[in-house]
Amino acid sequence: MRGIRTWQNRALLILLALALLLSLAAGCTPKQEPQTVSFTAMDTFMQLTIYGGSEDLLQQAEDRVLDLESHFSVTKPDSDISMLNTTGSGTVSQDTADLLSKALDLCADTDGALDITIYPLVKAWGFTTGNYQVPTQETLDQLLPEVGYSRVSLDGTAVSLSDGMEIDLGSVAKGYTGDVLADLFRSQGISSALLELGGNIHALGSKPDGSSWRVAIQDPQDLENYVGVVEVTDKAVVTSGGYQRYFEADGVRYWHILDPKTGQPARSGLLSVSIVGDSGLRCDALSTALFVMGPDQAISYWQAHRDFEAVLVLDDGSIIITGGLKDHFTQMGEHELTVAE
Repeated sequence: MRGIRTWQNRALLILLALALLLSLAAGCTPKQEPQTVSFTAMDTFMQLTIYGGSEDLLQQAEDRVLDLESHFSVTKPDSDISMLNTTGSGTVSQDTADLLSKALDLCADTDGALDITIYPLVKAWGFTTGNYQVPTQETLDQLLPEVGYSRVSLDGTAVSLSDGMEIDLGSVAKGYTGDVLADLFRSQGISSALLELGGNIHALGSKPDGSSWRVAIQDPQDLENYVGVVEVTDKAVVTSGGYQRYFEADGVRYWHILDPKTGQPARSGLLSVSIVGDSGLRCDALSTALFVMGPDQAISYWQAHRDFEAVLVLDDGSIIITGGLKDHFTQMGEHELTVAE
């Protein structure tokens, strides 16, 4: 099928974005030379850059990411998640239990717009297997009753699933990983770092010269350009969009962000959602959940919580930013811009 995009297709774009970000740190002092490591994990390209520190610390960070992947992966046969999906119950690592607990809270808080039990539907579309297909409505109707985060039982590190239920932590794993890495670097005295985990950026502290990091938000309709730049200090910036992974069949684009209530790719009026906040995990979860909600409900959710900020790109090309970004967002291009208050 045509139009399939995976992390390999996006690696060059990611590197270009990182070049833009890192070039803005040119004012660092000689004592804070950057140390960088790049690798592939969690089905995406990752690059970690710290100012100060050592290669040993970066190796420790890479090992930590690979360890988390070994627990969270839905495709590795010996992971905690594969074990649960195969047997329906079992004892998991503390990291997995911690992530499951937080993810289930976020599922409830978003009224199921985020649902980590959506894996049977994800498989039906082929987004984890690579066997892309458009499932019949009959297939979706059979699978939808198997989706329902409230039927996951978690007691300490003991987990059990209802019959037919399967978990996928893809919507939260990289956000959690970013938080873990940020805590690791802080514990080792690192006060300035840029962590790039696919569509997740975690900016630790400020740039070495004390100024804010500038994170570019990709234009989902023109992937070589950006809709704007957000200035952040000690924040995560996570973007989810239909352009990141999709396939086309009979001239129709089907993307990987599914609506748990319909089993279909979420057609909410949004092309991408970028969330800015303190917690990488929360930003990761909300970038998916608000995409499913659509612009009106997404803004209502923000107004009710106001513990994060958002950049919404609508399918007509217009942009909505939340009020807290008004003085921290620089628009690029000619898109219509609205500030939600």
